[in-house]
Formats: sequence, structure tokens, C-alpha cells
Amino acid sequence: MNLRSRSTGSWVNQKEVAQVQRFDQFRTIDWVEDELDEQRQRLSKVKNLSGTTSFKSKVYASMQNWLVLTVMGIIIGAIASCLNIITSWAASIRTGHCPNNFYLSRTLCCWWQSEHCPDWHSWTSFSFLNYLVYLTVSILLAYIAAILVKIYAPSAAGSGISEIKCIVSGFVMDGFLGWKTLVIKSVGLPLAIASGLSVGKEGPSVHYAVCVGNVVAQYFPQYLKSAAKGREFLTATAAAGVAVAFGSPMGGVLFSIEEISSVFQLATIWKSYFCALIAVTTLAIINPFRTGQLVLFEVSYHTNWRFFEIPVYVLIGAFGGVYGILISKLNIRVVAFRKKYLGNYAVQEVVLLALFTASIAYFNEFLRLDMTEAMQLLFKECDDRKFSHDLCDPNSKKVKLFFGLLFATIARCFLTIITYGCKVPAGIFVPSMAAGATFGRALGILVDAVYQNNRDSSLFSRCPAEGHCIIPGTYAFLGAAAALSGITHLTVTVVVIMFELTGAIRYIIPTMIVVTITKLINDKWGHGGIADQMIRFNGLPCIDPKEDFGFGSTTVDAAMTPVIVTFSASRDQALTLGQLRATLASTNFRGYPIIHSAENCRLVGFVSRSDLEIMLEKDYSTAADDVECNFDPNTERAELADFKTLINKSPLAVALGTSLEYVSDIFVRLGPRYVLIVKDGALVGLLTRKDILRYEYTLHQSTTQDPRSSANNDAIDARIWDSMQRVSTNVRRLVGRVLHRDENRYVAI
Repeated sequence: MNLRSRSTGSWVNQKEVAQVQRFDQFRTIDWVEDELDEQRQRLSKVKNLSGTTSFKSKVYASMQNWLVLTVMGIIIGAIASCLNIITSWAASIRTGHCPNNFYLSRTLCCWWQSEHCPDWHSWTSFSFLNYLVYLTVSILLAYIAAILVKIYAPSAAGSGISEIKCIVSGFVMDGFLGWKTLVIKSVGLPLAIASGLSVGKEGPSVHYAVCVGNVVAQYFPQYLKSAAKGREFLTATAAAGVAVAFGSPMGGVLFSIEEISSVFQLATIWKSYFCALIAVTTLAIINPFRTGQLVLFEVSYHTNWRFFEIPVYVLIGAFGGVYGILISKLNIRVVAFRKKYLGNYAVQEVVLLALFTASIAYFNEFLRLDMTEAMQLLFKECDDRKFSHDLCDPNSKKVKLFFGLLFATIARCFLTIITYGCKVPAGIFVPSMAAGATFGRALGILVDAVYQNNRDSSLFSRCPAEGHCIIPGTYAFLGAAAALSGITHLTVTVVVIMFELTGAIRYIIPTMIVVTITKLINDKWGHGGIADQMIRFNGLPCIDPKEDFGFGSTTVDAAMTPVIVTFSASRDQALTLGQLRATLASTNFRGYPIIHSAENCRLVGFVSRSDLEIMLEKDYSTAADDVECNFDPNTERAELADFKTLINKSPLAVALGTSLEYVSDIFVRLGPRYVLIVKDGALVGLLTRKDILRYEYTLHQSTTQDPRSSANNDAIDARIWDSMQRVSTNVRRLVGRVLHRDENRYVAI
């Protein structure tokens, strides 16, 4: 055995590179080996099916994938329905209750009644006391969600899309898709949303859906052994998660293609579609809103758009691009501050965020309402006779409405920046759509006012003499699409989702215009979607096939591990079983190259750690430690512990001068765990996907990071933290003085 240090290499000093500090928490899947195992299983299955296997067993074997996908889809649809019902009720009890049926939300309590519902009662007849109840219930809901996450499943916090992208690309995170995460995500998400926090359900819906795919697959041993099958199920359930969140099965399939999957096969498209269909069908059968709608903000328009509105669509698209860039950048700064200073105050932070959000949201209708209900209101077309609201009342004060919507847009953006990433289940899709919807509706009011004051202008010559020409609700709808595209950097998916929400083809072109402008701005000045930026910021190992690393003429020696642990095939340098066991115990490598000898480093093969551990446990558990091991494929000696059957004699290897960009392409297309580096047949190093990312991030940081900018950010963060501590101390002194006449009662000395 040759055991040497991994201390060389231009990227090894990782302490200053935040993007790589969590790499060791992940295990890499070898897709090449997994495909070989899958092929062996297929051949074995064909032999069994062609034998004496019964017809019933053959049918079951061929239908098993679809039965499992059906079970997954039904569970995901059921969870989504329960989540919608619980969220609606919990959000409603902040403002009042239904005396006859306390379990009903305001919408169901006031079924078939006018806007002024006599069956829905406020908690008290005093406005200030109602305000206090609103604050108290909001804080309580957020506190319960944060406590559940902290105690039982910390991995249930946040959105989860970034981590899922890494898992699907071939990295394993223990516990992230387990039962605890599924339960706490499903329970904590409606509580967090109902508390009024500026968080959404779409991202977390993907997370709990993928958890369903993972835990259901665990009950089938053949799926546990196949990473490729697992990837198909995770991708399919991710599509189902988006489908039930937006009521958009095709949008879910496109989301899994455009955002989640790194390698998407045609068979996976069909499985994703099938799972999404089952999930949405289950949601439709349960009908949680009792309206036949799959989502609360589903809408249909009966008026067509007009060409003179195109400049307004361009403006909305520009808003989406700017929104995506600014919100992502500022949110990452907040997350960095949270990691540095608030790690031990996760629950307290959530409570303060809920208090602050509820305090300002109560006085603005578009912030006070649940975001899905607010979007349902903002998307409405005023021709709907059943719809009665100031937004459609020609006698209402439009100036007040305009500034109320503008305030809601600014407040929603700020709340999203400071809330997304806190330690509760939290998505950013719906808050972004809500911000875009309020901006779009405000812009619609402005454009409608221009039309009303200039009806005789040639610009509006094609408008009907009677009825509406400008539909502000469509601008709210397009604003939501722009913000969603801006924050996610998705294009086709957003267009299809919005199309499925309207159910009408007439607004496809405006949506495409808006999303195109948003993407052009994001491509020019942005850094990708929020999920991709969080992958880099949080140090998650993921090679995005859509990303161009641009290594140029750099060769593999710049990024490889130049010295590694190797086993010798030479009889003179043979390991004993005791030495082999000690090596496995003292190292954590997933495999070991085999060379001829220490003097002759000619590559012989590669052996995986798992195979060694299995054979040691199965065949040599009682063997003496001084028995020698055989790693020579050409040696036959009965007295040796024979491991030659485990050796891969043709491991994937490239020459030392090979382009790093070429090897990166190998990792993306084939998905191996490692590539061996040889020079004239002799082993000189090893390269993994993590090594490429380490090199890329280290190189990027050394060439782009401005130390002065980083120092300025640290100084600003320190001043903010000092200010927060002073405010906290003053508040605690005030409470101690009021309650106990001792201002130091709650102040640590």
C-alpha cells in the first residue's frame, strides 16, 4: 500500500472558499457503475421471466413502475389538498371565526354569500383588539413551525430545490429526503404560510413530493439498489410537486426538465407526466377549494389583448428582470448575515419576522390576505358580475388604490428579501408572483387612467365603444409571470404554467414577450436563478450541464489530486488483511486504484470500498490479520485472500495532458465518480466531480473577488449586528422595568 498526503494541488486550501466547505457532507453516485449493475439486473430479470415464472408475476413485474408512480402521485395529491385546506383555515382564524362551524375557513363559511358575510365574525368588536389577535395568532403559527423544524427536522427548512438538484445530479445527502423531513415539511409549511410570513409553497411542494418518492421507493429493494431508478422517481415526483402547487401538470414536467434534471431521458418524461397526472387528478377529486379550481388563483380572461399594449408588456418584463437580479443579490447578503450572526437564534428570528410582517401587513389588504387569495383578487377581470371590489368600482379612489398596490409591491419585495432562507419551510415562487401581481395591477390602473382620459386618441381607435379596453387584471397576471421568471430564470416552464392557469391561448404571446424581456435582462446582468445561486453560496456540489465553465486550455493536472492511496498488485508488497482493515478504517475514500508496485506505478485496475467491505465481512470475517491479500488479476494462489474478482481492470482513465473542459464533459455526460489520470501508463492522480468544482470555485474567487468589497460587507454586517444587539438590550430593559421594576432582570450581566 502507498499512503501519501493530499496536501498538494492549487485548489486544496479551501478555508477561504465558501462554495466548497460542505463538499465532504455529500457522497457521489457513480452513474457508470450503476448502469452496469442495472444492465446485469435486466439480464437476470429476462432470464427469470423466460423461465417458469407465472403469468401473473410477469404482469406484475412489467407494471410495477407504474403502480409505484400511481401510489406516489396519490400521496402527493392528498398532501397538497390537506395543505391547501389547513392553510386556508389557519390564515382565516387570524381575522375571525365561523361560530357555527369553527373548522371552516372564511371562504367556506361565506359560501354563496356576499362580500359582507354575516356568518363570519371578527374576534372582537374593537379594532385594536382584533389587531392584537392578528399579531398573536401570526406569531404563534410561525413559532410552532420554527420549533418543529428545529427539534425534529432541520433539513425541512427553506425551499429544498437547490439540494434536490444536487441529489438528482448524483450526490447523496443522508436524511434530507427521509420520513422526518416529509412529515415536518408537510405540517410546518401550512403553518408558516398561514402565519403571513412572506414565503410560498411551490418550492417546498417539490421537496415534500420528492420525499414521497424517496420513502415510497425504499419499500422496494430493487429500487434501493438502482440509483438510476431512484433518479427517475425523484424527477417524476418533483414534476408532481410543481403540478399540484400550480395546478399545472405540463408545467410540472417542464420544470423537472428545465430546472431539476441534469440528464433527462424520454422515458423519464413519460413517467413524470404520469405521476403529475395522478397527483393533479387526486387534487381535483378532493377539490379542496370546493370550486373545481386546482389552485385558488386560477383565472380565465374573455377579452383579447391589443398591440398598443406591447410597450407595457416590455415594461413588465423589465420589472421581472430587475426584480430577479436585485432580490437574489440582496437575499444572499441577508442569508450570509443570518449564517454569521443568527445561527443560534433561528426561532427568535422567525418570531420577530412574523411580528414585523403582521404589524405592517394588517393595514394593507394586499399584504394582509393570504398571497394566493390576493393574487386571485388581483387577477380578476372586472367584467365578472359576481366580483365586487374597489379594484373594479369606477367610483373608487384609484389614486389610493395605486399607491396601496405600489406600497404592497415594495413591502413584499423587502419582506421576501429578509424572510426567504429563515428556518421554516419557505419558498420564494409565490411571494415573487405576489410582488409582480401588485406591480402589474398598479401599472394596469395607470394605463387604464390614461385610456379613460384619452378615449379619442388614435392609439385607442380599435377599442370598443362600450365595455372595457384595458384589463388591469391581465397586467397583474403578466407581472406575476415576469417576477416568477426573473427569480427562477425559467422561460418555457413559466409560459406553460401561466397558460395552464388561464386556460386560454390568447395571452400566450404577451406572456412570451414578458418572459423574453425578463430573460434578456437576467442573462445580461444576472447570475442565474435563485436556486443556482444558492447552490454556489451554500457550497453544494453540482455540475450544471447548462453552465459553461470555460476552462480554456487548462489541463487536468491543475485540478486533480496528485497523490492518493493505492494498493499494490506486486506479491512482494502485498497487504495483509489487518493492514487492509486498518486502511479502510483510517480513510474514507470510496475506492482505491491498484498499481503494479511502488517502484512501477503502472495502472492495473480499481477496486471499490463497498465491494471490499462486503467481501471482508462475508468471506474473511474470521481470517487472521496476517493473511496476505491478492490484488493481482493474473495470480492464482489459494493461500491468499483473493480480491482479484472485485477489480475493475478497465477503469476510466485519461492522459495527463487532457483538457479539463473535455473531462468535465465526461462527468456531465457519463456521470462517473472518478477519472484516473495516467502518464505513459503510470498512475499520477485522480479527478472527481468535486475536484473540478473545487478548482473552478477557487479560481473564480481568486480572479473576481475584491478583498475591499468583502471587508466593507463584513464591516456593514458588524454594525447592523451591533445595532440589533443594542435594540434587543433596550427592549429587555424596558420589559424588566415595566413588569418587575428591575431593568436588568432580563439582561445578561
